[in-house]
Amino acid sequence: MRTLLLSILSLCVISVAFPLTVFSAVMSSGSYQIQLDSVNVGGLDSASASYASQDTLGETGSGGSASASYNLNAGYQQMEPSSISITSPSGATMGAVSGFSGGTSNGSTTWTVITDNSAGYSLSVRASSAPAMLGQLNGSFIANYVPATSDPDYTFGVGSASSVFAYTPEGNHVVQRYKDNGAACNVGSGTTADACWDGFSTSNVQVSGSASANMPSGTDTTLKYRVGIGASKFQDSGTYEATIIVTATTL
Repeated sequence: MRTLLLSILSLCVISVAFPLTVFSAVMSSGSYQIQLDSVNVGGLDSASASYASQDTLGETGSGGSASASYNLNAGYQQMEPSSISITSPSGATMGAVSGFSGGTSNGSTTWTVITDNSAGYSLSVRASSAPAMLGQLNGSFIANYVPATSDPDYTFGVGSASSVFAYTPEGNHVVQRYKDNGAACNVGSGTTADACWDGFSTSNVQVSGSASANMPSGTDTTLKYRVGIGASKFQDSGTYEATIIVTATTL
């Protein structure tokens, strides 16, 4: 019996797109927003082709201060940098599957993203290679899953003479591409379990995100993996491994 041993390695990357917090407005109407205000005696925005300056005059008690238990950035020009974090879970070991008679194997990894950035975050995934699932001997591989259309497949499928590696994200912040109406993907607002299967790319693909902060609890996104081998596919035995890179970015 020819047996395949499958595993997933995951790498987490954090990218802060804007180094300053985007605060919610302190005053607003239908036509304007004031993000921050201050009591002062003057100030001006000025710019040229090579610089931009925002200044204020007459503030008191401004500047940074800290102790073992707090940090304070006081004043109009002391905006606090936004923060984002992502958990770094261990890799997923998928179950063995026969290289003679075929079958499916499943695994999953969960990441928790936490950010205080009021503009929110984006979570993207990509594979380190194409195809993503590579054998450790003889140059063998399992092809990336290819949906029937430009949208993910609501139901996972594999041809009798094919072997494929697919994924689907699940969580409260999954993007529209992976939502469904119970029969098709990228329509409706449902998140049916084990539906909307896609194939990895070496380019980032957004799988979840939010337009607001989610501190302090954060939000989980689970990436489910599936390898399918058709009954007529002769797949080389051995260990197969995929490295998936997950990037969390502030907006």
